[in-house]
Amino acid sequence: MTKKIGVLVMSYGTPASMDQIEAYYTHIRRGNRPSEEQLKELTDRYEAIVGGVFPLRANTDHQAESLQQALNKLSAEGKADAEFVCYQGLKHTSPFIEDGVEQMAKDGIKEAVGIVLAPHYSIMSVGSYIKRAEAKAGELGISMKFVKEYHLNPSLIEAISRKVSSKLDLFEESGAKRDQVRVLFSAHSLPARILDMGDPYQDQLLATSKAVAEKLGITQWQFTWQSAGRTAEPWLGPDILDTLKSLSAEQVEDVLAAPVGFVSDHLEVLYDLDIEAKAIAKELDMRLERIDMLNSDPLYIQALCESVFDVMEKE
Repeated sequence: MTKKIGVLVMSYGTPASMDQIEAYYTHIRRGNRPSEEQLKELTDRYEAIVGGVFPLRANTDHQAESLQQALNKLSAEGKADAEFVCYQGLKHTSPFIEDGVEQMAKDGIKEAVGIVLAPHYSIMSVGSYIKRAEAKAGELGISMKFVKEYHLNPSLIEAISRKVSSKLDLFEESGAKRDQVRVLFSAHSLPARILDMGDPYQDQLLATSKAVAEKLGITQWQFTWQSAGRTAEPWLGPDILDTLKSLSAEQVEDVLAAPVGFVSDHLEVLYDLDIEAKAIAKELDMRLERIDMLNSDPLYIQALCESVFDVMEKE
């Protein structure tokens, strides 16, 4: 009888409907309800993006479904003698990480792999997902391995490179020179104290950016941050909005945003870049385009598959 292996696909999560935004925001704030002003600001952001929150949740569902199909296709081709079942585990909304692990146990899963829909490791991001899943798996007697990072997976680098290249083609088609477009790689900022902790997050993001740039022969590129939290402590910078102003002062006219720290269309991309950053670029008389996100791109799903099999093969 073919054994079943559970795959816990973890991500930050997003509300499934507009009426879930308050509960979602409260969970992010560790049980503290947002003020009416804070709640309105977040709700307005969701309403500003096309289709509200719904396509964001559907996209994550599709990624998990695509991964399950791809894993089982490879298994049928002889990669593994197992049937894979994917479960979602979200950080800030249902089904929570613990819910996903609990469902595995109810389904009789004894062996599992956890992977986060974020290629770069930080103890404050991926590390926190793993900690929660590990604790619940231990409690329920599930043997679980984890993919900690896959930021230099060749399939991932190829997937991102194709997205960057196709947008650079658009600039060329409208008369801009490819080598004059400034490529801005970006990721979600984290509190600056991670640097003192020796956290690999920043180095891994730079490594991904460099790998893509070298693959495409891009020399006009730099890294910047985005979507920093609003807390009293300093966060990693500079922020992309400040970077755009600096580039304008350098008389850079064409910019391509490549948010390599994200793999999906969600609020930090559809609002922070497509609305907020583009508004600043327009004020600066600068052309700003963004690469298409990976979402369920077959190459990205392949990168996830390879990462799952890699960790399964390790003792």
